[in-house]
Amino acid sequence: MVIIGIDPHKSSFTAVAVNRSGATVGSRRFVVNAGTATALCEMVPPGLGQGRACRPPDIDSSIKANEAQMRDAVAAPTTTPQKVHGINTVRAAKLLGHIRDITRFPSADHFAGYTGTALLAASSGENTRHRLNTGGNRQLNSVLHTIAVCRARDPGPGRVYYQRKLDEGKTRAEARRALKRRLANVLYRPMRRDQQHAPPTAA
Repeated sequence: MVIIGIDPHKSSFTAVAVNRSGATVGSRRFVVNAGTATALCEMVPPGLGQGRACRPPDIDSSIKANEAQMRDAVAAPTTTPQKVHGINTVRAAKLLGHIRDITRFPSADHFAGYTGTALLAASSGENTRHRLNTGGNRQLNSVLHTIAVCRARDPGPGRVYYQRKLDEGKTRAEARRALKRRLANVLYRPMRRDQQHAPPTAA
C-alpha cells in the first residue's frame, strides 16, 4: 500500500508518496492541469499501488469537462478578465465566480477593499509604508497576487510600475502590494464598462 500526501499551493502542489512503514518512495511537484491525476498515479513505483484504485476512470475526463465549461463561461464577449496579462482560464473563472455582479461595488476603492488589496498605512515619522492587508476575499486576493507576480516579472506596464516603486525605496513586498492595488483598478473599470454594455437579460 502507498499513501500519497499533498501539499497544495496556488497553481501547483507537491506530492510525497510513503509506503506502509512510512518510508518515502517518491516526491514530485505538479502543475495543476487536466493531466494532473494521471501524472500523480504515475509517480507511484510499479507494484506499489498502481491500478484501478489509483486511477479513478472518470477523473481526468471530468477535469477536462470542467475546464471546457470554464473556457465557455469566460469567452463571453462581455467578460474582460482573460484579456488581462497574467490571467488564465481558471483565474478568470475564479474572478467572475467570486465577483459575480461588479456593480455591487460602487467604486474601485470598494472593490479593492473586497479583494483585500486596499493599502493599509503603517507610516512612521517621515517613512511612508503600507502593511499587509489580511482582510477581504482571500480567494480573489490570491488571484491578484499571482497576476501581480506575473506582471512584475514580465516586460510591460506592470513591470514598469513595479520597478518605479522599487526605485522609490519600497521593498519587493511593498512594491507588489502597490501593484496589486493598481491591478484592482485595471480589472474594475473595464468590468464595470462590460456590465453597462451587456445585453439585457430575458425575464
